[in-house]
Amino acid sequence: MTPGDDPGGDTGVPAPAPLTVAAAERRLVLLTVTRWLPVGLVFGLTVLLPLERGLGLTEVGTLLAVQGFVVLALELPTGGLADALGRRPLLIVAGGLAVVSSLLFVTASGFWMFAAALVLQGVFRALDSGPLEAWFVDTAHAADPAAPVERGLSRAATALGVAIAGGALAGGALIAWHPVHAWSSLVPPFVVATVLTAGHTVLVAVLVREPRHPRVSEGRRRVAADAPRVVLAGLRMLRTAPVLRSLVLVEVFWSFAMIAFETLTPVRLATLVGGEDAAGALFGPSAAAAWALFAAGSAVAGLVSRRAGVSATAIGARILNGLMVVAMGLVAGPVGLIAAFWLAYLTHGAAGPMHAALLHRQATGANRAVVLSMNSMVAGGSYSLGLLLLTPLADALGTGVAFVVAGSFSVVGALLYLPARRQEISAG
Repeated sequence: MTPGDDPGGDTGVPAPAPLTVAAAERRLVLLTVTRWLPVGLVFGLTVLLPLERGLGLTEVGTLLAVQGFVVLALELPTGGLADALGRRPLLIVAGGLAVVSSLLFVTASGFWMFAAALVLQGVFRALDSGPLEAWFVDTAHAADPAAPVERGLSRAATALGVAIAGGALAGGALIAWHPVHAWSSLVPPFVVATVLTAGHTVLVAVLVREPRHPRVSEGRRRVAADAPRVVLAGLRMLRTAPVLRSLVLVEVFWSFAMIAFETLTPVRLATLVGGEDAAGALFGPSAAAAWALFAAGSAVAGLVSRRAGVSATAIGARILNGLMVVAMGLVAGPVGLIAAFWLAYLTHGAAGPMHAALLHRQATGANRAVVLSMNSMVAGGSYSLGLLLLTPLADALGTGVAFVVAGSFSVVGALLYLPARRQEISAG
C-alpha cells in the first residue's frame, strides 16, 4: 500500500486487518488447488474430445494455436488492467469466462464451435495469468518486505501439481466408470470441472483481499486509462533490462517441450492402445502420477535452490526436462512412453517455481502483473506457433520425431538463464 491510500474508500467502513505472510500463503495455496483441480479433470481430454468428434490432429493443433494467439493479443492489456484496477476484479471475470467456455467446449460438434470455445478460453487465460501470483507477492511484501516469496511460490507449485494429479486421477476414474451412457465417456469430467471452476470463482471473491486503488473513487474509467501507460512502461523495461528479456525468451524454447508432453502424449498413447476412450482411461492415472511428480519436483527445487541458488536450479531443471522429452520420442511402447512422461513432469515441476522466482526479482509492485503477462504472452505465442509446426510434423513423420525436435530445442533455452545466474552471483 502506498502512503495516502484509503483501504476503506469513502464508505467509512474500517479496513480489515492486513493479511500476514502466512495467511496470504495459505490463501494462495488453497486458490491454486481450486484453480487447477478442474484442469486436472480434463487434462489431455481437450485434445481427445475433438479427435473423437471427427477432427484431425492438425485441426486440433490449429484450434489450440488460436487459443494461444488470443492469449498473445490480450496478455499485456490484461496485465496492465490488473496492475491498474487490481487483481481481484480480473480473477472474478476470468472465472466466469472459464465456466462459459467449458460449457461451449463440451457441447461443440464441429471445428467452429470448438474454435469459439477456445477463443473464450484464451480470454480467460489472459485475464487469469499472473494476478493471483502478483496479489500474493504484493500482499506478502506489504506484511514483510523481506518475506521469502520463493517459499510460497514453491508451495503453490507443489499444490498445483497435487491438484492436477488428483483431478487427473478422478477424470480417469470418471471415464472408466462412464456413469452417463447417453454421453461419451469423455464428457463427465468436463461437467464436473465446470462446477468446480464456478466454486473457485466464488472463493476468489471471498478470499482475495487487496487495498482499494487510490483512484478508484475517481472512477474506474480513469483507472483503466492507466493500463496503456503501465503496459508501455513494462515494454520499455523489457527493452532495457537484459536479465528480464532473457528470462522471458526462455519461454520460446520451453513452450516447444510443453507441446510435446502436454498435447502430443495422449495422441501417441491413443495410437499405441487403440483409441481415444482407452487412452483417456489410461492417461488419467498416468497424468495423476505425473503431476504428483511435478509437485515433488517443485518441493525438491525449493530445497535445492537454497544451496545451489535459484538460477542454477532453473538451468539444471530445464536441461533435464528437455532431455526427458527427447527420451519420450525415442522409447517404444506405452510403458516406456509413460515412464519418460513422468520424468518430464518431475523436472517440469522443478523448473516452474524457479523461473517464477527469477521473474519476480525483476519486477516491482507497480508492474508485477505486467511482467508476468509479458512472460505468459511470449509463452502463449511460442506455444501457438509451435503447435502449427509440431502437429503437422507429427502427422507427417510421427509423434516420436516431434518429441525429439521439441526436446532438443528446449535444452538450448537453458542458456538464456545465464544472465540471471551472473546477476545472482554478483549479488552474493
